This record gives sequence, structure tokens and C-alpha cells, in this order.
Amino acid sequence: MAKEKRPAKAGFQGQPLRGMTRGSIVSLPGDRQYLDSGQLARLEQSFRQWAERTSRQDVRSARNRILLIFLLIRYTGAKLNEVLSINPLRDIDYGRQSVIFRRADNRARQNGREVSISKTLASEFHSMFADSDFRKSIESSFNVDPGFVRRKFYERAQVCGFSKEMGGPEMIRKSRALELMRNNMPFPAVQMLLGHSTPNLTSSYISFSEDEIREVTKYFMEKESSRKTSARNIFFGKIRTFQRGDIQTLVELLTIEGHRVKTVITNDSVGRLGLKEGQMVTAEVKAPYVIVQKTDEEPKSSAENRFKGVVEQVNIGKINTECVVGISDGTRLCSVITTESGRQLNLRKGDQVWTLFNCFAVVLNVD
Repeated sequence: MAKEKRPAKAGFQGQPLRGMTRGSIVSLPGDRQYLDSGQLARLEQSFRQWAERTSRQDVRSARNRILLIFLLIRYTGAKLNEVLSINPLRDIDYGRQSVIFRRADNRARQNGREVSISKTLASEFHSMFADSDFRKSIESSFNVDPGFVRRKFYERAQVCGFSKEMGGPEMIRKSRALELMRNNMPFPAVQMLLGHSTPNLTSSYISFSEDEIREVTKYFMEKESSRKTSARNIFFGKIRTFQRGDIQTLVELLTIEGHRVKTVITNDSVGRLGLKEGQMVTAEVKAPYVIVQKTDEEPKSSAENRFKGVVEQVNIGKINTECVVGISDGTRLCSVITTESGRQLNLRKGDQVWTLFNCFAVVLNVD
């Protein structure tokens, strides 16, 4: 029997993501067929309350097993069969803050897919396995029927007021990928996290190894968990060049998606941070420093950083207006301008615009 050809957006079900654009993933036609971050949080809370709502230790262990499966899918974007195939006591590495997903014939770490998790989640998993009853119930595998897992996922979704299909493992996996892209995780890093073998590296100037892309993923997981910065715009990449002056140094960063970001910092900061070519760093730009110009041609400006994009969202307030611009498949820039300026520009979703910020607005961080 011939297989039905799936549409491109089915990539989150296991089809390649190559050729897909940010718009085709995030802006879905018709009814919204994914869970946003708030809905994912409600679903997670429902699982946690359900797991605790029993006085019987054996029932709690069984429910915690389902909770663990949910958390693995929710935060790693793994498929249900991938999660059920792992040995939780061996493949969840608290020290490395990662989970190893292997095929049935793979035993070594280097033959598996390593997905980073946050320090907070790794600590929670460690605490779960510190319970001897729960640890004994897991042994070397989850040993649970996939159909049973799905039924429990559907039940939790309906408790939250969602249709049961919205709580399916595939939908949670898809929603996780969309959530990460909305949080500006680079597209190749999202592809690698989902287990696609050939991430798109768009830069022709520098190559990023799998370990370096994994480092990007780990950074975003920690940022998501801690939320310790107020900066809305964050780039992650390698230092490409230095141009040292008598007081300050011009640093050019190249991101995984091929964006060049320039910043000027003091020579003292270069030494204090231990910066060198090829080093992985993050560059942060606060939204008020990002200028939006509505024009097709690249504007003549003294701002060293200029990116063409498409307006994805406009939030109009009494004093200020927030404009979100997609500049590539996995990168968005947020700009905060006065509402009066927004009216003059007449910004609308879908408009072609340029976003600009100068090199003095960029702050480098080394984790």
C-alpha cells in the first residue's frame, strides 16, 4: 500500500525540517494546532498535581513514572518511543545535565543523541530517583504500555479543558519545538534537539560542530529555566574577528544562522572576559535600542548592525509599542518604540522592515 505523502509541516512528526521556514512553522493556518507556553505550563501542573494526589506509595510511584515521561517529552522534544526506550537510571546524566536517546542497537554514548536539560530539571530527576520505591519501580526501563501513556496524556489534557488530541505526545513534541523557536533558539539547534541528522548551517564563514550546537541548546535551556536577564534580544555564536584599538576593541560575532553582530567593548573587558577568536559567547541587545525602519532598501545609517526582516507582531500601548520582527528562520528581534512613532510608520504584520542597532548597544556575556 502506498504511503500518503505528508505536508511539510509534519516535520515534527519525524519528517525532515530542511527547507521549512520559521513562518511555516509558527504561523499555522486555521485553528491553532499547538500548545503555547502557558498551556504547556498548565498541562505540566496538572500532571504534577495528579501525581501527588494519592496516599498510596505504589500509586504515587506509578504516577511519577508517567510524570517523568511527560517531563522528558515536554523539555527534550523527544518522541514517545524514544523516551520509552531509554534506561532512565543509565541514560539520564545529572552531572552532564543531559539525556541520551539511543536506537535499539546503540549502547555507547557516542552512538546516541544527547539532549541537554536544565540544571533545575536534572536536579528534579535526581530527587525522583533518590526515592528507593520509585527507583525500584523503574529498574532498567519504564516498562509501560505506550497506549496506557497516551490515555493518561489525553486525560490530563481534558482536565485542562483542551481536546484530548492536544495532549498527545506528538503535539507536545511539536509545541516544544515551536516554543523554543519563539524563544529565539537557532533553527539548527532546534533541528538537532529533535533528532534530525542534517541541521542547516547557513553560515559560509565558520563551521559549528555538533558539540557547539549542543552548547547553544544548553545555554537556552538554562536561560529558559532561570530567566535572569531582562534583555529580549539574544544572539549566540562564535567570535569571528577582533580589531583592537588603543582603548576599545571592535568584536564581530557570527551566529549559527549566519548573522554578523558587531560590538565595541573596552580592551580591559576583552582581557577580563578572556575573549579569543572562535570562542562561543552571547550578545544581548535591549529592545529600546533596536530601531525599526519601514523600507525595502538597506537604510543609510551609522548603526553597524542592520537586519532585514518581516513584522510578526505589533503590540500597541498608550505610550510605547512593541514590534517583533523575524529576521531569519530562528531569530526574532524585539523593538520598543513610542506609539507615536509606530503610528507614523504605520507598522502592520507582514511588513518588510529593517532593524538597526549600533555596536555600543551590544553587551557580550561569557558563561
